[in-house]
Amino acid sequence: MTTFPDLSGRVALVTGASRGIGYFIAKYMAEAGAHVVAVARTVGGLEELDDEIKAAGGQATLVPLDLTDMAGIDRLGGAIHERWGKLDIMVANAGILGVIAPIGHVEAKVFEKVMATNVTSVWRLIRSVDPLLRLSDAGRAITLTSSLAHNSRAFWSPYAASKAAVEAMTRSWAEETQNMALRVNSFDPGRTRTAMRAQAVPGEDPETVPHPADVARKVLLLADPTLAETGKIYQAVSDRFVTHRSPE
Repeated sequence: MTTFPDLSGRVALVTGASRGIGYFIAKYMAEAGAHVVAVARTVGGLEELDDEIKAAGGQATLVPLDLTDMAGIDRLGGAIHERWGKLDIMVANAGILGVIAPIGHVEAKVFEKVMATNVTSVWRLIRSVDPLLRLSDAGRAITLTSSLAHNSRAFWSPYAASKAAVEAMTRSWAEETQNMALRVNSFDPGRTRTAMRAQAVPGEDPETVPHPADVARKVLLLADPTLAETGKIYQAVSDRFVTHRSPE
């Protein structure tokens, strides 16, 4: 079982925290001592998370927010600054699948929603909290990615394109901040028993896929204040950091 790093006194922002991997990331970060700012659209899921965190003696602030509300993301950064004056950990976990279909059959509104949710909102979040992470003595930024960002697969074009875009932003951000205390990395969970996975592979036996609670434990490795790596991808399946191939 993964040992959690000590996150006592740290402030951690987790998006998509009402279910799946994000739910357990938020839960474990609170268990490790962080005050968790839990962001999601689903109020019921956030309240359930809050109950679990408080029952275990942790602390959380709930933020019901649709991440396509870009102005809301801007306000979130301002609110964090006003209350804590910094941010120690950002986990951009929220995302949607869109549709599995031939690229020519993807409706414009579906493609645009995937890009708005999976890419534009992540950029907006980075823009909102980057100054706050720089104020931390050990800022940690984590974006969720997928092997599909590198390995093309038929019918997955909107989701794959969105993850490739976020990986590119993450690497650029890591380059910009490599001489600072801020560490910026991507996390690839691999196959995980989530609602998105069930939507994408409806005939799969969920018992053959890792539970999100097990995958989420590994994300905390990237939040460790002693972490040295930056600009890399942590693969949950192999439990190791990899560096994307540089252009020739």
